Amino acid sequence: MSTDWSPTLWKDTFNELLEDELEYNDSWSFQFNHSLKEDASQEERRRGWKIYSRCIYGTFKCSNCSKTWPSAQIMVVFHYRLRSDRGTVLMRAFRQACRHCSGKYEKPGFTKQAVEELLLRLMGKIKKNCYGCADDGEYNPVCSETVRTKPHESSLCEACSQGICCKDE
Repeated sequence: MSTDWSPTLWKDTFNELLEDELEYNDSWSFQFNHSLKEDASQEERRRGWKIYSRCIYGTFKCSNCSKTWPSAQIMVVFHYRLRSDRGTVLMRAFRQACRHCSGKYEKPGFTKQAVEELLLRLMGKIKKNCYGCADDGEYNPVCSETVRTKPHESSLCEACSQGICCKDE
């Protein structure tokens, strides 16, 4: 399990899955936006943006004391749209702060498997909402298989601070 934030892992996995999952002639780009919210404004919706969010498992490492911790409640938000033949996906993974340092929020690290499972679920939503395909429910939520053994510490969670945490999923 990696504790390091890896944008390359997300982009590479998205591009690998793109050919198999979205068999259309449209081009798609995958970008990060660290200010995305879980909802979209009326203007964003008017311009065709759709939203998908999910809680997944990952790990964190404090940049101050080097402590690491796992979390099954890392909120990830995607905004996506298809305009003409160009699709865009914007992504944000919410951060957590170290219990010992209570310092700045740290970015999460994920396994390739967790990233792939979440992106497969996203692509199912893209197929349904951008191409009109039926949602076959093939992609199960990533967090449903994770057993939570520790209570969620809302005071250390960036998503909780914005009122959008997935702790009740």
